[in-house]
Amino acid sequence: MAKPAVITLVLIWLVPPLVFGQSGLSSYSLGSGDRIYVQVYGESELSLEVLLNDAGSFSYPFLGELNAKGLTVTQLEEVIIDGLKGPYLVDPKVSVTILQYRRFYVRGEVKKPGGFPYEPGMTLQKAVSLAQGFTDRASRTKFYIVSDNDELAKPTPATLNTVIKPGDIVMIEDSFF
Repeated sequence: MAKPAVITLVLIWLVPPLVFGQSGLSSYSLGSGDRIYVQVYGESELSLEVLLNDAGSFSYPFLGELNAKGLTVTQLEEVIIDGLKGPYLVDPKVSVTILQYRRFYVRGEVKKPGGFPYEPGMTLQKAVSLAQGFTDRASRTKFYIVSDNDELAKPTPATLNTVIKPGDIVMIEDSFF
């Protein structure tokens, strides 16, 4: 029979990958405005910090223009590894890190509408706080989000607990009463 302390340690070791793997950050799609760091171990001239341009791409030594838009960090690592493997390096070890997520935007009935730096765990309520709170005319129930990934830009109803993603637009409607 396993001791409770051993079971607890095993759970602590196993559970975080399961939880964080489902949080959405591992499936986060890169886009315009994300700042990333590409590191190729043992090759300092191939390691660089870049801001993804308006097309979601960047220039990389030897490989030229790389389109990162819509890729996860893991997928971008694979693109760079595949490009460097063979003609440039035998077995490249590449790591891509997000240094700064693209901004999200709050508009409508808040005291300070505008763009704000995204941080993991952002909710609509936190976004409103960053925008210095609701105005006196703001509805406390009519919130909408336009997802950065939605090509039709269709507003989706939201609550204060709705998770905000980088590039999203939060809209706070006014109240009629």
